[in-house]
Amino acid sequence: MRSSSLTLAFALLLGALGFGGQATAAGPAPLAETAPTGFAAVNALGQNGTTGGVGGATVTATTSEQFLRYIDTVGPLIIKVQGTINITSKQGVRPNKTIIGIGSSGVINGGGLDFYRSYNVIVRNIKFTNAEDDAVNVGRESHHIWIDHNEFVAPVDGALDINRAAEYVTVSWNWFNKTDKNMLIGHSDGNGGQDAGKLKVSIHHNFFDGSKQRNPRVRFGEPVHVYNNYFRNNELYGVAATMNAGVLVEGNYFENVPHPCYSASGYADSGPGRLVQRGNQFVGSGTCETNGSVTEPRAFYAYTLDPAANVPSLVRAGAGVGKIGSI
Repeated sequence: MRSSSLTLAFALLLGALGFGGQATAAGPAPLAETAPTGFAAVNALGQNGTTGGVGGATVTATTSEQFLRYIDTVGPLIIKVQGTINITSKQGVRPNKTIIGIGSSGVINGGGLDFYRSYNVIVRNIKFTNAEDDAVNVGRESHHIWIDHNEFVAPVDGALDINRAAEYVTVSWNWFNKTDKNMLIGHSDGNGGQDAGKLKVSIHHNFFDGSKQRNPRVRFGEPVHVYNNYFRNNELYGVAATMNAGVLVEGNYFENVPHPCYSASGYADSGPGRLVQRGNQFVGSGTCETNGSVTEPRAFYAYTLDPAANVPSLVRAGAGVGKIGSI
């Protein structure tokens, strides 16, 4: 089913709450998904897709103490976030959790979320501000993680990193708001022994809005599927496939991006990767550098593309917080 046109029925996670899309200056917001598409929806590693805290209690965190206690709870839990939660460093999230902001109020400020051998976690509708390190780190062998409809502002390091053999991750409908080192997939050039054959990630309908670089930068992962995203004013580059990563860049819209893609030339100290591009639009942008072949995502999941020409309006209307209705 097309991700921009699914009927909103978030009953899977929170019960029959009857959300509706929220209009913006860019037009009516697309109705949000009921469940992830892409790799987070794949049945693998003993997990039937990504359902988060379904089956657990629903709680509301209004203080940092409450929030930290809830994310450290063993077992399924749906955690609503109301207001600003001030934390430090990166705080671990246990498996089987849904973390979801209420309306447009949910903010995590100063610190971030860390996934270490965690799984089946959903993070939606949260504004991450001023993280002193990464805002979200999907790390050590974590899997089935859905990062959806969030906004990332001014992290000191990455907005969202995925590394150390993490896989079955979907990153969708997020607003990366003028971040710098935005999204790193793969820990380092020397970490191929751990990361090769892992790092299966779907990245769709995100707004890479003035995010300077790493949208994403990929080492070793394959396939990494970058589709139907809106890249605008990315100062250094859009997507970089390095260290034999396999990246499919498909149906995206690049506007004022001097280097939409790196691959055959590698990037910085990292060696070349493989990158296939098809169906993209380039406006005021350079050439997307391609190299080799890539494992098709359709070997893992079905998907339907929105036309690249429609992506700016769809993404501006639908990405970020406050677009999945009021809770």
